[in-house]
Amino acid sequence: MSAVHLDIEGAVAVLRLDNPAKLNALTPEMLSALASHCDTLEQIAEVRVVLLTGDHPKAFCVGADISAWAGLPPAGFARTWVRGGHRIFDRLARLSKPTIAVLNGHAFGGGLELAAACDIRVMAPKARIALPEAGVGVVPGWSGTQRLLRLLPEGVVKEMALFGRQLGAERCAALGFAAEVAEDPMALAMEIAQAAAQLSPRATEISKNMIHAGAGEDSAALIEALGGGLIAGSDDKAEGVAAFAAKRTPDFSGK
Repeated sequence: MSAVHLDIEGAVAVLRLDNPAKLNALTPEMLSALASHCDTLEQIAEVRVVLLTGDHPKAFCVGADISAWAGLPPAGFARTWVRGGHRIFDRLARLSKPTIAVLNGHAFGGGLELAAACDIRVMAPKARIALPEAGVGVVPGWSGTQRLLRLLPEGVVKEMALFGRQLGAERCAALGFAAEVAEDPMALAMEIAQAAAQLSPRATEISKNMIHAGAGEDSAALIEALGGGLIAGSDDKAEGVAAFAAKRTPDFSGK
């Protein structure tokens, strides 16, 4: 039975894709579990960094489970599968905590898009990435032509989506898509995570927000969130709330 497991080890949380019979292909149940785990992690202050990996020696995730979407009518495919997947991947991308995708194996299609939703990626030497959707008569649907373009040059994305080419780990690192390549990517990712866990969680959260706003990742909401956080600590906010509760005219100081 497919699943997404959540393990918490002190300040580091590990999300593990577990669908070995299908090389960790994503099912509707796995997508729902991923969204639920993201909501849970957002509420656990003790968790500082999140790792995402796949429970298979050869595959991080080979994409969406074809049997889950092959029979959907066009409207249902677009509305439920594509847009629904986008919402869940966006939830992961906008998690307030730093995230690392640990590509222990291949990341194809939706699996590549899932890795792209994380902040950085660490790859095993034999891991490869690809957008093979055209081979089954569909197109990338979970940000392969959108978010991925902020991480890879347009021509490289076209290599995968239009020509069916795969990229190896070393090329991914040279292009900046992978932070590092390691024989034991989980050990390296854990080392990176443990170091990151020593940093100020508020500073890393705000830095992530600012970077995402600059990159166009949910920029409208992030600008308002940053502004809201700034004003929430002001004397004017405290005075406004107190005046409202007391049914009096506020006396703002501008501080």
